[in-house]
Amino acid sequence: MIGLDIVYMVTGGSSLQQFYILCGGTASFGLSAWIVVFAATELISCQLPNFNALFIVSLVAAVTSISYSTIGWVSAVADGKTADVSYAIKGDGTHKLMGIFNALGTCVFAYGGHSVVLEIQATLPSKPGIKNSTFKPYMWGVALAYAAIAYCYFCVAFAGYWAFGNSVKSNIMLSVAHPTWLVAVANMLVVVHVFGSYQMYAMPVFDMVEDLSRRKGIKSRFFTRVVMRSVFVVFTAFIGITLPFFGDLLGFFGAFGFAPMTFWMPSVIWLVVMKPKRNSFDFWANVINIIVFVAVMFLAAIGSIYSIVQSASNYKFYQ
Repeated sequence: MIGLDIVYMVTGGSSLQQFYILCGGTASFGLSAWIVVFAATELISCQLPNFNALFIVSLVAAVTSISYSTIGWVSAVADGKTADVSYAIKGDGTHKLMGIFNALGTCVFAYGGHSVVLEIQATLPSKPGIKNSTFKPYMWGVALAYAAIAYCYFCVAFAGYWAFGNSVKSNIMLSVAHPTWLVAVANMLVVVHVFGSYQMYAMPVFDMVEDLSRRKGIKSRFFTRVVMRSVFVVFTAFIGITLPFFGDLLGFFGAFGFAPMTFWMPSVIWLVVMKPKRNSFDFWANVINIIVFVAVMFLAAIGSIYSIVQSASNYKFYQ
């Protein structure tokens, strides 16, 4: 969840910068400064008390996500293929292989929402006397959420790669150029989306810190609410400013954060709790899943670290 918020810092800053440029500004106001601007908005909103207070923020974030995804893929298709479009994998043998490994981490990152699903489910109001009363609305929410996610991911991926080939940016809104006003609006929608999403993934971290503080006997709400939440925002902003490599960070956090949490650790826990027979299908299905995604985790970690090092070698930091 911390990794997601770091990525959102980079995304929010780069989209603000692109919006400014499309509105007639210059690139002299660097990415680091725009990340600071985005972080300033999160410093204020991080004082919201809990998930229930984020209902409107979450709804707006979902609507804007679908909106800018639609603008992105429709604009890409409307403009058509670029003149020199190429679908070949860039680089030499090592670079290609590491790019594939990093892409595995990026695919895993796409399922980062699992990390906050249980936190959301815990806030659903239950009906007295009815067992599992939250299950049906919860599953409806999950189904609708993944339908929207599938629409955004697949449409943007297919249209973006078709139109721009291997030159497409990690954020498609940095590749689409026409019409200018619509692309500017889409970039601002990206900002609104990551603004809300940042808080959705930060809230479990805030709850964990506040719970730990209570256990340690720290009763100051100013310390747990204002100081610690502000420290978290500043920390994620600093890492985002230091390593503003959007595509590489996706692979890195996908490997170290979401490959274990979403893919192989649940299988380990299931085997330990359920203790299925060793000759059963369920046992071997989970064992194979563990082996595959542990391998994906290590390969994605290698590819993403290689990509970050390569990007850093040509980047001017803190610009």
